Amino acid sequence: MGPITPDLADAIESLVDTPILLIALDFDGTLAPLVNRPEDARPLPAASEALAKLAALENTVTALISGRDLASLRAVGKPPERTLLVGSHGTERWAPEIFGAEDEHIDLSGSQTVALAKATGILEAISAANPGTTLEYKPASIVLHVRQAAPEVATAALRAAHEQLDGIENLQALDGKAVLEASVLVGTKGDGLNWLREVADASTVFFAGDDVTDEDAFAALRPGDIGVKIGSGKSRAQFRLNGPGELPALLESILDMRSL
Repeated sequence: MGPITPDLADAIESLVDTPILLIALDFDGTLAPLVNRPEDARPLPAASEALAKLAALENTVTALISGRDLASLRAVGKPPERTLLVGSHGTERWAPEIFGAEDEHIDLSGSQTVALAKATGILEAISAANPGTTLEYKPASIVLHVRQAAPEVATAALRAAHEQLDGIENLQALDGKAVLEASVLVGTKGDGLNWLREVADASTVFFAGDDVTDEDAFAALRPGDIGVKIGSGKSRAQFRLNGPGELPALLESILDMRSL
């Protein structure tokens, strides 16, 4: 399948007349290829360049929406200055001053701090017992990565994590691609996308994502919006690309439409 099917091309053409377009992108697996170490991720240069050009257009708002915390997202993504940011699965939010929006920052309660400490201890023990697994520490969560582990080890580690984390108050376990994230904040990328839509006063939303957690954002799309799934797997998105390498051509197509 090519990067842009006829149906997707028709949908992109419809964006030429929308008053305010919000272009929201997941980061890992969408704007940037998946890598073994989260800190090594970088956006594809062509995708980053297209995003910067889109951010500079009038009546076009760009945003990144990620499971990463905002500090990590800024460090690896280096987003354009006017790009809105949503991190930690919708619970962290930032917008440039020109949007007049109130930011959301992480401020854990005592009970949340206790829950995070319990989850961290559990996942540290599981990771130590399962070769090839690694941990990622975030302000409000702890993430178990199993991509580098043997399949049977990965399965056992994820099963043990679910079993041992179950029942911890103020904690939710989020499954992703070869990861399990134990978070003390409750939020979804759908919540984040709804906030972005409101802040941007968007008439139409374009969203692209690759992971299980992106399905909440696809579910928040409305008639006339465009959802693009990156990669394989069941999805609510209307359209699909094979991988991050096909995204730059799609962003360039949107840029051409919005520049008319």
